[in-house]
Amino acid sequence: MSTQHADVVIVGGGHNGLTAAAYLAGAGLSVRVLERLDEWGGAAVSQQTFDGVEARLSRYSYLVSLLPQKIIDDLSLPIALAKRRYSSYTPVPGETTGLLIDKEDEAVTRESFTKIGAADDYVAWNSFYGSTSALAKALFPSVTDPLLTRSEARDHVTAVTGDSGLWDRFIENPIGDTIEQTFQNDVVRGVVLTDGLIGTFASNNDPNLDANKCFLYHVIGGGTGDWDVPIGGMGAVSGALVQAARDAGATLISGASVTAITENKEVTYTQDGESHTIAARYVLVNAAPRELDALRGRSEQGPAPEGAQVKVNMVLQRLPKLKDSSLSPEAAFGGTFHINETWSQLQTSFDVAEAGSLPDPLPCEIYCHSLTDPSILSPELQESGAHTLTVFGLHAPHRLTQTRDNDALRHELHEAVVASLSSVLAEPLEDVLMRDAHGELCIETKTTQDLEEALGLPGGNIFHGPSNGPSSKMTRILAPPNNAGVWRPWMTEFCSVVQAQDEEVP
Repeated sequence: MSTQHADVVIVGGGHNGLTAAAYLAGAGLSVRVLERLDEWGGAAVSQQTFDGVEARLSRYSYLVSLLPQKIIDDLSLPIALAKRRYSSYTPVPGETTGLLIDKEDEAVTRESFTKIGAADDYVAWNSFYGSTSALAKALFPSVTDPLLTRSEARDHVTAVTGDSGLWDRFIENPIGDTIEQTFQNDVVRGVVLTDGLIGTFASNNDPNLDANKCFLYHVIGGGTGDWDVPIGGMGAVSGALVQAARDAGATLISGASVTAITENKEVTYTQDGESHTIAARYVLVNAAPRELDALRGRSEQGPAPEGAQVKVNMVLQRLPKLKDSSLSPEAAFGGTFHINETWSQLQTSFDVAEAGSLPDPLPCEIYCHSLTDPSILSPELQESGAHTLTVFGLHAPHRLTQTRDNDALRHELHEAVVASLSSVLAEPLEDVLMRDAHGELCIETKTTQDLEEALGLPGGNIFHGPSNGPSSKMTRILAPPNNAGVWRPWMTEFCSVVQAQDEEVP
């Protein structure tokens, strides 16, 4: 077995690994990227999921917020991101009305608050999100800069915003406490809290501040907190990164399973049954901390990662009718559609799941990519009125796999998502689901175990590890101790440093 040589070996061809490859190869270094799967992009891929149905679904990740424009410009990425007019719609459980947040019509939004009995929360809503916008403008530009210490970040936020209490409200104090003190209505409180619970298993008033870190990820992106739709699907984003890396001179090797990384920075991998070794000056690992520990032959450190979500993808013949007949489905599904996510429902669901049971009803939120970007559908599907729906169910922690077979859990979660969605529809979901070439309904469910097996995410944790552990979305580097030029991808460590000591992160 011969040993090859390169300046940099990048383990993992997800979006962070591809971005690193494009930058480093563009700087003149010889770069090789090793990817276990045959497809590039990790979780940021588009796939035709159902036989005979020409719809390219963003199968895992589905919206874009944490990709800085600087990276798009630096790498000349031909990426188009579309804004959504509607921020969200949330039906009031058991009623035929709901809260609609229309970013283009202030009067409609104000009327909607009044309609659900939350008129006083309308002013509070604008003030609250004015504060998160200020936080986003202060913090997001720094994500491509050297990492700030805790005190530096706090001073920077205060200096930029002129609000000395902003840091405490969103970072020092549990975000649930801030929400509870700001809003009165159960529905409104729940809508705000969900940004702290996407993939994070935490109570409403989480004392560990895990929800705070998740919340920050969701409200500072792009300096606005907007979550945009990638035209062409998430695969278009990864495809652009693949091309940028190749154009810069990086060598991309797919179907390459890395088996070991030595302290001397030798990377061993297998491809087509043969073993290969690359000796590198630097090794970047675009994978979970536990994956890196295993490759280095080290024992696992800290608590096991635990995802807390279920992902469901589907293709519909048309958008379903709502119990709220005053609202068009296009408006309701045009943003984030919250279902059974009131403040009280979220806390009850957490308590039930923590005890080892599946919440009923299951808190869910829905995204309709095709309303904003019909290009992911074939012309025939577009003409027929078909649409895609992505459901992200909360408080479905990985611990549920300890007492259930994964197939049984997948079926149980599938039924829970369908029941939760059907609770706000005026017709059965099955009546509008499309069927594939085999006559099967076009709906698939992904458990945390499925994510672990398909993407190498321990415990199905979308942040790669516990939020109080090593940074979840960072690319880790094995470099000489005196190396000062550690490159960090976007949104690397800030949300993990909010509880760190006042010291430089190495």
